[in-house]
Amino acid sequence: MKKVYAILMLSAVIIFAAGCGDSGLKDAKNYPIEDFTFTNQNGESISKADFKDKVWVASFIFTNCADVCPPMTANMAKLQDMMKEEGLEDVEIVSFSVDPSVDSPEVLKEYGNKFNVDFTNWSFLTGYSQEEIEKFALENFKTLVKKPETGDQVIHGTDFYLVDQNGDMRKYYTGLKEVPFEQIIEDIKTLQ
Repeated sequence: MKKVYAILMLSAVIIFAAGCGDSGLKDAKNYPIEDFTFTNQNGESISKADFKDKVWVASFIFTNCADVCPPMTANMAKLQDMMKEEGLEDVEIVSFSVDPSVDSPEVLKEYGNKFNVDFTNWSFLTGYSQEEIEKFALENFKTLVKKPETGDQVIHGTDFYLVDQNGDMRKYYTGLKEVPFEQIIEDIKTLQ
C-alpha cells in the first residue's frame, strides 16, 4: 500500500511540475529569443534587455505592405487598447520591420501614427540587414521572412507572438483575421 501511495504522490508531483513548466498556457511553446539590439521609431537603441521581466507581444510588419500589415497593425492597436482597459499597460508591444532598407525610424513613426498607436509601450524596430531579420525571425520565432529579388513586397507570417518575462516565445496567435483578443489577454494575465 505504501508503494502505491508513493507512486501516486510521485505521479502527482510530476504532473504538477509539468503543468508549472508551461505557466498554465494551453499549447505553450518555449522558444528562447536571442539577444538583440535594434533601433526604434525614435532612433533609440532597443535591446532584448529592455524587455527583461516584462511580457511582450511581437509581430512582423512593413510599412509599404499592400495587404496584410495594415489590418495586422490595426488589430495590434485594438489589442493595445484592450490591454489598457485591463490594466496591462506594462505589457510591451514590439513590431519588427521585415523591410529594413525602406523602414527607417522616421518611416516607422509615421506608420504608427496612422494607426494612432501609443508609443509609450509599442516599439517599431529596424536597424538591421534583410538577411539578419530573415535569420532572426526563423531562428527565434520559427517564422518565414523573405524579400524576393524583384518587387517591393516581403513574404512574412501574420501571427502575433507572446513572449514571457524571461524572453521566451510562449505562444502565437493569428494576427490577421478572427484574432483571439480575449485569449491573448487571458494568456498575458496567466504569465503575469
